[in-house]
Amino acid sequence: MSFIQMGLFFVAGSLLLLILALRLRRIPIRRVLSSLIVATVTLFVLTAIFDNVMIASGLFDYGQHLLVGVHLGLAPVEDFLYPLCAVMFMPALWWLFGGRKPQQVEEQA
Repeated sequence: MSFIQMGLFFVAGSLLLLILALRLRRIPIRRVLSSLIVATVTLFVLTAIFDNVMIASGLFDYGQHLLVGVHLGLAPVEDFLYPLCAVMFMPALWWLFGGRKPQQVEEQA
């Protein structure tokens, strides 16, 4: 199994858990979508920076036969699936285990 296949299983599971949490807690996606996007972009930037630093310093290497071959610098594209999972998985767990729902934004006239 390649890294991309394994990552896609995690993405699918995280997405299903997020959908379940949003449905059960009756949270409209439009209320949390901007926060999820900001968190995703932030984690992607941090992943790009730190993966490149760690790979360049020789802390780890990948078996090239398990990668699709697309890289951002030295970081394989597969590494960006895990932050994406975290952005969906962590809030879903928070809401499913009774964490506070996001507040509605009051519109000002």
